[in-house]
Amino acid sequence: MPSPSERGLPLEPGAAIGIIGGGQLGRMLALAAARLGFDAVVLEPEPDSPAGRVAAQTIVVPYDDAEGLRTLAARAHVVTFEFENVPAAAVAQLTAMGADVAPGARPLAIAQDRFEEKTFLNANGCPTVAFAAATTGPEASEAVARVGAPALMKTRRDGYDGKGQRWVEHAADAADAFAALGGVPVIVEAACEFVRELSVIAVRGRDGATAVYPLAENHHEGGILRRSSAPAHVTIPIADQAERIAARVLSGLDYVGVIGIELFEIADGRLLVNEFAPRVHNTGHWTMDGCEVDQFEQHIRAVAGWPLGPTAATAHVEMLNLLGDEAATWLRLASEPETRVHLYGKREAKPGRKMGHVNRVRPL
Repeated sequence: MPSPSERGLPLEPGAAIGIIGGGQLGRMLALAAARLGFDAVVLEPEPDSPAGRVAAQTIVVPYDDAEGLRTLAARAHVVTFEFENVPAAAVAQLTAMGADVAPGARPLAIAQDRFEEKTFLNANGCPTVAFAAATTGPEASEAVARVGAPALMKTRRDGYDGKGQRWVEHAADAADAFAALGGVPVIVEAACEFVRELSVIAVRGRDGATAVYPLAENHHEGGILRRSSAPAHVTIPIADQAERIAARVLSGLDYVGVIGIELFEIADGRLLVNEFAPRVHNTGHWTMDGCEVDQFEQHIRAVAGWPLGPTAATAHVEMLNLLGDEAATWLRLASEPETRVHLYGKREAKPGRKMGHVNRVRPL
């Protein structure tokens, strides 16, 4: 494998960074890239995307469009992505075209399949709830009986913000739940009695150097993240566990970039991994106003081959997602001295749609 210097790394300012996906994460990545002197080139099917309106160039094609991918590979010195449901075939095509994609195809493929994800986590010393896979109604009933009811049934692929999942109270109900989820392959997960939900945002550079942000405590409503508070009040053993888990995930994936890892803290003081996202993460938005270097700049630094920045907290932050029409309160929010407003430029507000977030900042 060529060394970073042989691949033209670290990237010099003025180079182009490709971003697959034009949503809010792509927008914030493009803005971070611009601050460091890079040009962002966004590939996105929608012609009026949040990221496209702040990027140097937008390639408006489907994610798997061969000609569009060829243009991206030729224009960008390195390519990254803003969400984990990018078609794996698109990443394979980019790689075959000679593009440097970071994170690579393997983290993406693992994260796209919930069963493969938990299998990977366990194989790398990261504990999870008990789980089993099923591809038929009878197998789903057997899986629930094996892990114990009540259990959470999820589609193995796709689904986010609480979509594509159902609680199963009894094994006898599993076949119906399987059918209601579309009869597609599923994973059945044991119920977890947790004290709270935490997350850790971590980063690994081209040289293998790693850094970890302070943990965030997260609260969901209806399957959607509502707010995060960071740095979370955690014991040293909890923080140490989170750092070990992050190190194992990053190393096991040979990862480059920022990753978000969702955790359950259970009553005996152990952490279980819920899932990881191979990208910048909603629970890391607090870093934009609470850290020396936020997660978006950190990701750009990592994929560009730059040194990682410091991850120390400079303030305590409560991050609140603005859903649907809540973004219309921007004027009131902007009048609050402790509040920093981040709006995503989405044209249409829909119930439950993430339109922006605010960070309420106070001293540590």
